[in-house]
Amino acid sequence: MPEELINIVRREGVGHLGAYFMSGAYTGQWFETFAGGGDRVETRDRIVLDDLYAVEALNVQVPLAVGKELLDGQLGRDISACLREIPTDAVLGTRSAGELIVDGGHADRAWQLLNNRNEKTGVGWVIAGKLLARKRPKLIPVYDSIVSCQFGAPKHVWLKLHDQLARNDGELRAALAEVRATVGVDDKVSILRVLDIVLWRRHVKEHWRDKPTTCPQRRCVAL
Repeated sequence: MPEELINIVRREGVGHLGAYFMSGAYTGQWFETFAGGGDRVETRDRIVLDDLYAVEALNVQVPLAVGKELLDGQLGRDISACLREIPTDAVLGTRSAGELIVDGGHADRAWQLLNNRNEKTGVGWVIAGKLLARKRPKLIPVYDSIVSCQFGAPKHVWLKLHDQLARNDGELRAALAEVRATVGVDDKVSILRVLDIVLWRRHVKEHWRDKPTTCPQRRCVAL
């Protein structure tokens, strides 16, 4: 039976988040805070070199040709147009977030621009999400195959997470914030990132990368 997110966070959250930030073993601990963060005022609406470098902390790399397009090409201008319509204080799980993440919303449009495999204009869904999470960390989750596996690789995962975070007057958001405070992590690290870290660490060693569709922990978390 898939387990509820709230129970996982309350039982395992402090242990996983503490290990991630206190062990010194994970470069991802600098993803949000590197160079002041991707949502800082002077660069919040455009992809800059700091952002391309920051995503490498999460073990991915934007191809050079795509990076050039993001920095000074049409792709970068198109992404900027979307970012200008997405407030930096939009929080997944709150009312203002819903219209941004639905199909055709400004966040979805930015993700669609990035999520293709064209060697000059696309990076695929994992890197697309990580780039956008760097720019809007309160709204867009870091999301990869290890986390996706536990949910059963559902469609519309942003909307499903939005519903989870809104449920019971934001009970899950409060639990994630409590975990962050208990560990003493900078609140620049969003609660979405806290959730990502907890789910990633609990499954990274057991995840079947060669045959993910038959991984024994596939769909072990309710969403």
